[in-house]
Amino acid sequence: MQADIQPMKHDLSSAQADMRHAYCGGGAGMLASELVWLAAAVATISSSSTHGVSTVLIGGMFIHPAGMLIAKLLGRPGNHRQGNPLGALAGASTFWLIFSLPLAYAASLQRIEWFFPAMLLIIGGRYLVFHSLYGLRIYWACGLLLAAAGLLLGVLLVLPGISAAIGAAIELVFGITILVLDRRAPPHDSSINDKSLRGPA
Repeated sequence: MQADIQPMKHDLSSAQADMRHAYCGGGAGMLASELVWLAAAVATISSSSTHGVSTVLIGGMFIHPAGMLIAKLLGRPGNHRQGNPLGALAGASTFWLIFSLPLAYAASLQRIEWFFPAMLLIIGGRYLVFHSLYGLRIYWACGLLLAAAGLLLGVLLVLPGISAAIGAAIELVFGITILVLDRRAPPHDSSINDKSLRGPA
């Protein structure tokens, strides 16, 4: 049994290392998301909550390509290697996020103060999945903090602009922290090939 477990752990570690190398540990995407939240906060405070909601819904579509661009600017490929099984998990978590957006929008129709807290709960849940994608425990702290903030802000009916700003601040802190940790991590082993990522046939 032990002999069967070790290769599986090795394959998972290789796949996670590839994901970390491609996307700067996920920090690049988190910074892109933070920019959307910051734009939403500015739009909400300077214009209206409706504009802030629209900023998140529309801007969210550009988070992944923006994250890829940031990763490339930081000297990374911005895309995982072909055959990495964790790519499917990343895609599934993205679809889960998209499918949850109507729920957040429906919440905003009841009380506009609930939109950003609902989004924090949704995004917090998605970041918990990132622990498996990148093999970084910091995503447990990030996901749980975002979810806790969403729950608290929703219960207290905090003004939408403030809720959006808090979401942006949390992602900024964690995004920078993850990038720093990624820079301090050992160099990525470029000898990992597609076959090792897929595992044994």
